[in-house]
Amino acid sequence: MTRVTDLPEWQALAEHALTARSVHLRELFAADAERFARFSREVNGLLFDFSRQRVQERTLELLLALAHARGLRARIDAMFSGERINQTEQRAALHIALRNRADRPILVDGQDVMPQVRASLEQMRDFVDGVHAGRIRGHTGKTFTDVVNIGIGGSDLGIVMATEALAHLRHRDLRLHCVSNIDGVQLADTLEQVDPARTLFVVCSKTFGTLETLTNARLARQWVVDHLGEEAPARHFAAVSTNAQAMDAFLIPPQNRFAMWDWVGGRYSVWSAVGLSVALALGMDRFEQMLEGGYDMDEHFRTAPFERNLPVLMGLLGVWNRNFLGLDSLAILPYDQRLHRFPAYLQQLEMESNGKRVTLDGQAVDWDTCGVIWGEPGSNAQHSFFQLLHQGTARVALDFLAPVNASNPYQSQQNLALANCFAQAQAFAFGQTEDQVRQDLAAKGLPPSEIERLVPHKVHPGNRPSSLLLFRRLDPKTLGRLIALYEHKVFTQSVIWGINAFDQWGVELGKKLADSLAPAVQNPAEAKDVDAGLKGLFEYVARWRT
Repeated sequence: MTRVTDLPEWQALAEHALTARSVHLRELFAADAERFARFSREVNGLLFDFSRQRVQERTLELLLALAHARGLRARIDAMFSGERINQTEQRAALHIALRNRADRPILVDGQDVMPQVRASLEQMRDFVDGVHAGRIRGHTGKTFTDVVNIGIGGSDLGIVMATEALAHLRHRDLRLHCVSNIDGVQLADTLEQVDPARTLFVVCSKTFGTLETLTNARLARQWVVDHLGEEAPARHFAAVSTNAQAMDAFLIPPQNRFAMWDWVGGRYSVWSAVGLSVALALGMDRFEQMLEGGYDMDEHFRTAPFERNLPVLMGLLGVWNRNFLGLDSLAILPYDQRLHRFPAYLQQLEMESNGKRVTLDGQAVDWDTCGVIWGEPGSNAQHSFFQLLHQGTARVALDFLAPVNASNPYQSQQNLALANCFAQAQAFAFGQTEDQVRQDLAAKGLPPSEIERLVPHKVHPGNRPSSLLLFRRLDPKTLGRLIALYEHKVFTQSVIWGINAFDQWGVELGKKLADSLAPAVQNPAEAKDVDAGLKGLFEYVARWRT
């Protein structure tokens, strides 16, 4: 594989950046009254406004040339045709099959996976409808009022994000709780709120061996046994896993088992039976509407020319900001409280996918890959970290997301949120010059000496690059489009950087070490052959444990 920095297209971008870095967004807007029209795209009800990114027509031309030079079109086709693009694990990456709404087959090793996908969706529908209708009940014959999802990472973040985003559409007679962390706090707090006779647990774990998930699941099972008897868990547990033997040991009946496949990574799995808790919370129709939104974006990504392709453009702009403008992180800023877990979801999606230091052929990179992804809902963020973004020294790109229409009865408040969103985008782009500060302070009647004292403190440099994703309202289809948009953006960047977006070996070392240290934490006297640092920690554990 040719190293990306050796390509003439990369070198042309590096040369272009030498002059482009010094051009302020104020100059770009002043020179082009049509800038918004040139640097925005609308697809399937999503407006992608990147007019406040620090790019010119020449920048886009060079970025698109780089995408073609890296064979992005062929890589997209390879993903959609089921090739083993996850090369380190020799697997396909077919989350797109989970939401395929067409009759088109999708093959893995010559076998069409769509019959399996459709069968899983039908099983989910039967189960969800059965719970909602009261046909599927607990051990004592009572209907379920609470669902507790037990999972972590990709088996938790997508579920929490989606059900919070669409909370206004939740089934009103069924409450959803999500338990992920191993410290027991979430589980204890949840079990205090629910009735064992009316609680359904959904255990999500591909291997059914993840330490956090299995620990919480075992405690939950024992809680059900303690309250309802040894036979009760068979009526109170469902599982999403590939490990039939482990589900046998857990006494989960066949009708409560849902499939996973090794061609779907955890952080891409909310579209599968991992989303069972989403479907229970929202209803299967709305879950499938989310799939339809994802499919809309898949078809756009698969077929649209790159110059109009939202995921491609978003990915290339991220490469420009990261590798040529030297920006270290991306802040995700939704101006809708319902998307408050979307930044956390994207943290895993982007950083677990593209937080890599070697290329597909195992060579160390000498260019930056994924930066840090972080963020909070906009209005809260304005009163916490926007000071740093406006006047600090950190180098950050920004993604604003906002619906035009409220998902609550208070449209006037959503109008205020939109006004804040647009105002912040403008402020980050254009800032406030020394002359503007002086004029403002003079209009307030301050003496010249006081004006000069305050000017340095009130200047906003601006020129902070941002994109704005605007949409009509936050509904299941729109959420599906947003998730798929960012998934394909991540893939686009992985192709440019020459890395594998679908493995996560960096997660495994910590898991392995935790498994080896768990017995010693339970009983510090068993800590043998550990280094001085760990020995000291175990001594404190033994001394402070009560």
